[in-house]
Amino acid sequence: MAELRTEEEQIEAIKRWWKENGTSLVAGLVLAGAGVFGFKAWQSHQDGQAEAASLRYQQLVAISASQNAADEIDEQAISSARDTAETLVENHDGSLYAELALLLDARLAIQQDDTDGARTALEKVLEDSPRRYVQSLARLRLARLDIAAGDAQTALERLDDSIVKPLTAQRHNVRGDALFALGQNDEARAAWQQAQTLADEQDRPLYGVSLKLDDLGTDEATP
Repeated sequence: MAELRTEEEQIEAIKRWWKENGTSLVAGLVLAGAGVFGFKAWQSHQDGQAEAASLRYQQLVAISASQNAADEIDEQAISSARDTAETLVENHDGSLYAELALLLDARLAIQQDDTDGARTALEKVLEDSPRRYVQSLARLRLARLDIAAGDAQTALERLDDSIVKPLTAQRHNVRGDALFALGQNDEARAAWQQAQTLADEQDRPLYGVSLKLDDLGTDEATP
């Protein structure tokens, strides 16, 4: 009888506990299940978004490549590519693909003589990207725009900011361009020579630097 009573008491205790906690337990299990399902759905959504961004970026690169291969500027092709870039940025803002699309859009904008559009795209990358390499690319291209606009001093100041090590040769190259624009030929020569040295060390040729040094001459440096 004692054993039976103990068993009955246990059953009654379980009933009481279920009455008090059963509803919240079921709700918790439902929420937990929904959480697992929600995570999987979110993960699937993210994978789909990444794939969509990748495909859109490939389309953009293909359009841009066909434009580069053309002998004449095809305004319709450029406009189509820029529309594709805009769509990619709108739908996948913050992704690497969107940032690369902005860099391409800036180059296409320059082909259309839309320097304001190019600057806007590059500044968005510079301000929003958490990726230092992409930021550095945008900074270098903005410095080139500064030089083209006749503001070489701003370009120099921009280049004083952080540039990732793999792009230091390009940094010295653009710095040389800015110094040359300011009439500081000796400093420009030194910057281009440094760019060439770094490019050789990194095995990343910089086309055009040798021509700049040849045009400037090697015997013009001030003692």
